[in-house]
Amino acid sequence: MGANAEYVFVGCYTGDKGGEGDGITLLRRDPATGELTRLGLAARTPSPSFLVQHPTLPVLYAVNELDEGTVSAFSVAPDCALIPLAVRPTGGVDPCHLAVTADGRHLVVANYGTGSVAVFPLDAEGAPGERTDLLTLSGSGPDAERQASPHAHMVVPDRNGPDVLISDLGSDRVWRSRLDPVSGRLGAPEPAVEAKPGTGPRHLTRSADGALILAGELSGTLSWYRPAGGPTWELRGEVGASSASEAVLPSEVAAGRDGRFVYLANRGPDTVTTFAWDGENAAVAGETSTGGVWPRHMILIGDHLYVANERSHNVTIFRIDPDTGIPVAQGEPTAEPSPTCLLRWSSPMIRP
Repeated sequence: MGANAEYVFVGCYTGDKGGEGDGITLLRRDPATGELTRLGLAARTPSPSFLVQHPTLPVLYAVNELDEGTVSAFSVAPDCALIPLAVRPTGGVDPCHLAVTADGRHLVVANYGTGSVAVFPLDAEGAPGERTDLLTLSGSGPDAERQASPHAHMVVPDRNGPDVLISDLGSDRVWRSRLDPVSGRLGAPEPAVEAKPGTGPRHLTRSADGALILAGELSGTLSWYRPAGGPTWELRGEVGASSASEAVLPSEVAAGRDGRFVYLANRGPDTVTTFAWDGENAAVAGETSTGGVWPRHMILIGDHLYVANERSHNVTIFRIDPDTGIPVAQGEPTAEPSPTCLLRWSSPMIRP
């Protein structure tokens, strides 16, 4: 591998959430072939179901998706060893997503179970301090079982300003809130997107041309939006996530680096759907088996797509066809217990 080696951290569910993992594990990636090699357990921590990297420091953050949720921070050594920095309570149930603001000064965390967003200031070493805010959302949707109350599923800080988008599966909204960088408090949320009733917004991404693309977990759809003035975005289109006849629960959505394709992972049929994107419409280009069960998360690295299949306990590897954009299975899956998140580690601190 030598100096060209790259690394991927894997989050998982541990026994407290019915999973089989032990904590955060580490994989080595060969950039030429896309092959993954499992290097073992990097940190023992409960149900680190989502991971994120600080934008400028060698620090990794994980939610601990527990009834009394916490967030854990680790300093990443040059050999990718994880050194504990801090553990903080999130003030909510089942935190499932987190992100660092573009200026690197705050960590925001989505508490799924209680529909709230926690804010933590970060010191010069990237360690989170005492929580400065806990913003509780409001609202519900038509699905009595899944939408009786708000369920914050993703937090997306603006790359160029203080706004934070919050996808809320429970209220069928994507909220926009402004984070005060001094006080570390979030302003009153406004609806940025009011999705169709029963959509269940889960994860979102931005296309290269600025559209907001949304995975609807409950509706089994991919939808896209454009700014409509002020804080709001308007629906421009929607398409089914899969051709399967069974129930489809989309999980992760990702945009290809050249802007021509969008990818959606589908739990249920266990597929990834490739959409050709032209800036106005997303047209199905293909639907590919993930080679596993319950694709919880996926990431694009270079010409490869990696899928974390939670219930078959593996990570599958695909090479993206440069012309069609469709993923083609490659090599053997990498065994990984109850994987829920993949994080490419790109710190310049890494050395072979």
